[in-house]
Amino acid sequence: MSELPTLAEAADRIRAQTLSPVELLDRCLDRIDRLDGRLRAWVVVDREAARRAAQQLAIEAVRGEFRGPLHGVPIGVKDIIDVAGLPTRAGSPLRENHVAAADAPVVAGLRRAGAVILGKTVTVEFACFDPSPSRNPWDPAINDAPRHTPGGSSSGSAVAAAAGMCLGALGTQTGGSLVRPSTYCGVATCKPTYAVVSRVGVVPVSYHFDHVGPIARRIADLELMMRCLPADDDFGPRGAAAAPSGELDFRRQAIRPPRLGTLGGFWEETADDNIRQATHAAIERLTAAGAAIVPVETDVNFSRIQPMHRRIMGVEAATVHCEDYRRRPEAFGPLIRRLLDEGLACSAVDYAAALAELRGYRRRVARLFDSVDALIVPSTHTTAPPTLETLTGTSEFQAPWSAAGAPVASIPSGLAADGLPAAVQIVGRYHDDRRLLAIAQWCETVFDFDNVPPIAREV
Repeated sequence: MSELPTLAEAADRIRAQTLSPVELLDRCLDRIDRLDGRLRAWVVVDREAARRAAQQLAIEAVRGEFRGPLHGVPIGVKDIIDVAGLPTRAGSPLRENHVAAADAPVVAGLRRAGAVILGKTVTVEFACFDPSPSRNPWDPAINDAPRHTPGGSSSGSAVAAAAGMCLGALGTQTGGSLVRPSTYCGVATCKPTYAVVSRVGVVPVSYHFDHVGPIARRIADLELMMRCLPADDDFGPRGAAAAPSGELDFRRQAIRPPRLGTLGGFWEETADDNIRQATHAAIERLTAAGAAIVPVETDVNFSRIQPMHRRIMGVEAATVHCEDYRRRPEAFGPLIRRLLDEGLACSAVDYAAALAELRGYRRRVARLFDSVDALIVPSTHTTAPPTLETLTGTSEFQAPWSAAGAPVASIPSGLAADGLPAAVQIVGRYHDDRRLLAIAQWCETVFDFDNVPPIAREV
């Protein structure tokens, strides 16, 4: 097996000159060649440009010159985010001939930090609901007839990171598109506070809910990527929450065992037995390590969030796609057609009422942290479901935090009873993203889960 380090380990080794960016890129390309025929994570692998970049970064490293914390690290980019010179197809035949004129600011930020942009990863159509061609690397039937979805819509990014085809990837989330595929594929992700990270150059779904975030194996990997993602200029200095304070080494921060709030109710009742058992086991381990677990009382009815979220998302997605949809409805998949039809049929009064409900909901969510450092809830209500049954899964457990705009870190906690990965979401206070990641890393250390899927061990 060609062992691949985590992103943070690779960054350290390149800086110590014990690993060359060219060697690291070759390992990733070898894994793509060996695995992607089965896993289908990539739309475009930009081999020549990646090799030129890695060669230049290797020369700089030998001279002791480092552009930033991602110097020489191969990164994938979800195919709704612009990369200069590459198509942004967004999983749609309508964009078959598109070529991006410039990098999205988030991609430019990664390049400035020294990342090697390896290519574009698969997204489901317009980052919505229709199924992905990607395959879940944890599926026990992956070599025969795959059964379990990798999730969506950031399916390719999660699959590529899980299988070691890149060391990190960018994804997006409007409902559950970072957390769900990361959970199903056994990797970590961070959905930052709403509007902390730039969304310019990203094909939109919903103005009120779209987030850009990183996917990688470890929380320390996510933190390094978050350092490099620029702020959303529309929201001014609040975007600085994405950046570190000073030059403090995140991985060496000491943090006391956190005080974590549980919500019960909807989260306990909606989860299936696999997830209930895995979540209880995760919380028991955190408790044994010193975390205080505190039930949080709330009047928030989380079962009401999904309809409100879908109404706003449907109207805003219809606004984005209405001209193409009226001109070529047959070019859209059945599930996104259903969403667009709902959005076009929604009255202005009902949309305004949903926005008023959203504002009240966000105020109530802010109060959930009055007595705790963060909340802990399951990342999904099941493990990766059968592909043909539910396509990319559903967003009951992720949409509440996309709607709230609160920051979330999702961490694999181990394998559930069915042998598939389970994860927990650590939910933090608004604009306290950096502390949230420190709490999540403390939890990750307690779980000590080796999240390399069997198929990736074959290489």
